[in-house]
Amino acid sequence: MLTLYDAPRCPYCARVRIVLAEKGVELEVVEIDLSDRPAWIYEKNSTGRVPVIEEDGWVLPESAVIMEYLEERHPDPPLLPADPADRALARLLVFRGDEVTDPYYAFRRKEDGARERLDAQLARLDAVLHGRPYLAGSEYSLADIGIVPWILRTRDMLGVELDPFPALTAWLERLLERPAVAAEADIVATL
Repeated sequence: MLTLYDAPRCPYCARVRIVLAEKGVELEVVEIDLSDRPAWIYEKNSTGRVPVIEEDGWVLPESAVIMEYLEERHPDPPLLPADPADRALARLLVFRGDEVTDPYYAFRRKEDGARERLDAQLARLDAVLHGRPYLAGSEYSLADIGIVPWILRTRDMLGVELDPFPALTAWLERLLERPAVAAEADIVATL
């Protein structure tokens, strides 16, 4: 059985939780207190960060890598588009996720100019979503899963109004119709 070393407040863990839920993977969850990490987590991941998955003694850290691993290990339902160009775009969007996460964390830390940088990235996502339902095109994919944890937290924890970004708002509403994403929104509501 797969074990997920997890922290509810961590958006990187959220990515993995959503993929696992979408795939219907049976798992055991070990919750890690990020303010008091156990020493043994450094044996699982030398950085001490979560998420980490473990299966049959094999350990894998890093959310983007875990998402790809789960996609290959559990191919149904597919979370990467069939079209090679759309699949590459989905991977690129996950790879460049820091374009959203960096301004999110800067805003959370109340850095000067961070709100403007965050709004610029939300506007960029809004522009990407004009004329298509999902970030990588016509299909829900790892690209959407890779970004939605920060959008939920931006809206629900940081109090950023998404109304100025109508395509982004419509995208989030579409994603919230999915049980895996709705479950993550429920977790965010308790943080």
